[in-house]
Amino acid sequence: MKPRALAAELFGTFGLTLAVLISINNPDFPVSTPVIAGLTLGIFVYTIGSVSGCHINPAVTIGLAAIKKIDLPSAGAYIVAQFIGAGVALAIGNVIFAAPVELVAGGSVGIGLAELLGALLFLFGIAAVVLERVPAPMSGVVIGTSLFLGIHFAAHTSNGVLNPAVALGIGSFSLPYIWGPIVGAALGALISSMLSERKAG
Repeated sequence: MKPRALAAELFGTFGLTLAVLISINNPDFPVSTPVIAGLTLGIFVYTIGSVSGCHINPAVTIGLAAIKKIDLPSAGAYIVAQFIGAGVALAIGNVIFAAPVELVAGGSVGIGLAELLGALLFLFGIAAVVLERVPAPMSGVVIGTSLFLGIHFAAHTSNGVLNPAVALGIGSFSLPYIWGPIVGAALGALISSMLSERKAG
């Protein structure tokens, strides 16, 4: 695994987590947190995508491993880097905000299912880009929009995080925010891959 790729994953996850953390601590800002998250991810797709693939999300890494777009040792290293990046963002957020917003994580199955459905849609879009069904210049737009819509699907029941590392960094960390995105990501990637194979045949 190239150190540059791990550095990109660490920095990208840090940047995404911090952007979300700043947004939820500034509720009067005229742009909503889902839009901020989608725009931030879109920017990172264009700036670090060629370095690491811009997963910046353990669920994304696992989803792409499920369709063999990343090997397991590299996936493990990516996930470690992602959680470190989110942890750094959490530490900085605790310094920036004297009284940070406290999110209720919750532990219900409904929260996990909401995160699952959101992540499924999110990874369906990402896999379409990875499997080259989307023109390269549109990759950041499609991935950022997929995140926005995935959050929209999930946010009626959960905090709409779809990213276990970001969940840790913003204080919305519980079992449903781990298994929900991971299962949904794997399903979304597999469905997208199967549709690609069907089309190719």
